[in-house]
This record gives sequence, C-alpha cells and structure tokens, in this order.
Amino acid sequence: MTAAPRRSYEAGHRPKFLVVVDDTEECDRAVYFAARRAGRVGAALALLSVVTPGEFQHWFGVGDVMRQEAEATARAHLARVADRARDVSGVEAEQVVREGQRSDELVAFINEDEDIALLVLAAGVGAEGPGPLVASIVGKWAATFPIPVAVVPGHLSDAEIDALA
Repeated sequence: MTAAPRRSYEAGHRPKFLVVVDDTEECDRAVYFAARRAGRVGAALALLSVVTPGEFQHWFGVGDVMRQEAEATARAHLARVADRARDVSGVEAEQVVREGQRSDELVAFINEDEDIALLVLAAGVGAEGPGPLVASIVGKWAATFPIPVAVVPGHLSDAEIDALA
C-alpha cells in the first residue's frame, strides 16, 4: 500500500496527532502531551490500540470469543484514555482498534489517514529500555515515516509537558 499524500496542513484539513495506546504507565505521558499540544494548536487527536492475533489464533474453537474479548478490552481502555485526553484539553479523540502486528498496523493506519501529522510514542525509562514499539520504530522505520515522530519520556511531569506542549 502506498502512503496517502499528507494533506494535514492544506486548507480544509485539520492536522491529527496519533498516539499508540498500550497498558504501560508511560502511555499516559504520551496521551497527555498529544492532548495538550492538540488543544493548543487546534489539532485532532487519534488513539490507536492494536490487538495482536497471536494471542488467540492457536485456540481452536474459542479464538473468535478471545478475539472479541480482546477487542472489547481494547475499546474499554481506549474509552478511559479518551476521557483522560478530554479532561486534559477538551479534545475529543478518535478511537481506533485494529488487529494485527502493532508496527504493521501503525504504518498502515498512517498511510490510510492523510490528516495524521504527528506520531506520539511513550518511552519507558526503566532498565528494560524505552519499550518494544519505540525501539522498533526508532531503529527500523523512523527515517521512512511520512510524518514526524515525537517520543515522550515516561518520567516527565504534567508541568514539564505543559511547558513543551
């Protein structure tokens, strides 16, 4: 699939900030940054959660039930994160759940939505590193993305993020 032309800054289009949502503590920092920044510049906000099929493919007969449960869990988590974003900035976030490999689905979603102008990722600050998504994006795809990538360290305070956003 070829990338859609970036149109987020053309007249009639509104830039959209995309946050990849997971269940890490650091994710809140990325959402907070994106929501504050989106609120200040009048951008839209999209939250993406990816359900990995490997988690339930091998269970014959119950795979569909497990898939539905995983999607319901992801949607509930996105709703909570969207509530947080709304509380922080008043921005209503688009909530997207996709199924597949996280990096592949992220690239596909960016390619499909011409208004996505910024990808915001959370970075862990512990000894285990920044997290698998940040590591794979920064190492493998960062130079090929059609949009800027902002990596938000998980240790930043609200005040520090407010100063940056």
